[in-house]
Amino acid sequence: MKERLEALRTEALQELENVQSPQQLGDLRVKYLGKKGALTEILRGMGGLSAEERPIIGQVANDVRAAIEGVIDAKQEAFQQAETEGRLREETIDVTLPGVRQTAGAIHPLNKVAQEIEDIFTGMGYTIAEGPEVETDFYNFEALNLPKNHPARDMQDSFYVTDDILMRTHTSPVQVRTMKQMNGKPVKVICPGKVYRRDDDDATHSFQFVQVEGLVIDKNIRMSDLKGTLLQFAKQMFGAQTEIRLRPSFFPFTEPSAEVDVTCVKCSGHGCRMCKQTGWLEILGCGMVHPRVLEMGGYDPNEVSGFAFGMGIDRIALLKYGIDDIRHFYTNDIRFLNQFARM
Repeated sequence: MKERLEALRTEALQELENVQSPQQLGDLRVKYLGKKGALTEILRGMGGLSAEERPIIGQVANDVRAAIEGVIDAKQEAFQQAETEGRLREETIDVTLPGVRQTAGAIHPLNKVAQEIEDIFTGMGYTIAEGPEVETDFYNFEALNLPKNHPARDMQDSFYVTDDILMRTHTSPVQVRTMKQMNGKPVKVICPGKVYRRDDDDATHSFQFVQVEGLVIDKNIRMSDLKGTLLQFAKQMFGAQTEIRLRPSFFPFTEPSAEVDVTCVKCSGHGCRMCKQTGWLEILGCGMVHPRVLEMGGYDPNEVSGFAFGMGIDRIALLKYGIDDIRHFYTNDIRFLNQFARM
């Protein structure tokens, strides 16, 4: 058995001498030192040795194992060293090369305008309310004085999930939810968020856009309060020289209702192509909350009154920055967005 162990040592060291890769080294470790390796096979025969021979053969086996392991460990270390040196050569950094400049991002123009609007109204004492984008027909239409089959629904044709569930067409449902939560207490909120309508895809319309609506309910709320609020908003958003005018209009959820125009941001009201020589640009709709809407929200229209308004943030951004196509906001064109990084 001693001769077999010595022969195994010689054979193993010769093979290890010619190893060319870590994979080969691993295979030889298993071949000679593994559970089913050559050394283990020889040692299984020690049961037939006498008591005097066992310690002698055991010592020889330990020496053989130590010799093979020593060469394997040395080879493994050499392979690791060679790999490290190769990676250092390949990954060397030339510190004299010019650096790559990291460009700073910027707030998206729609988010920027939304934040400005929120800042203006929170400065007037409003709080911000939010609600789900997938709404029920009741909150989106019926609670806003738009019963089923009402012709005014055609102006807000939407995307339906079921006959009773749809993508909200405005953020007015948040106003209804807020009224119900307040249980007859005064309300002063704005409701920003995404809305969805089946609309023409052109320079001024999109099937999805961002809207913000406002609602105030309390005793003795008047149309003059609404006009003063919107005038203050327009001056802070477009400049102190801005004026507004209200034109009679129709909305099912307000009565009386009005469209609100501001003096043209391009010609300051003198008349130009942008305002079609009128000197005015339409920005939002508003009105006094309809008594039926107050009742649906849990208020007594004989005790309280309120006003509401709604505007498209996209349209405000178009006017504020002089952008000619609403689709620019959603194409993620870095050339377009870079303009706002420099502002």
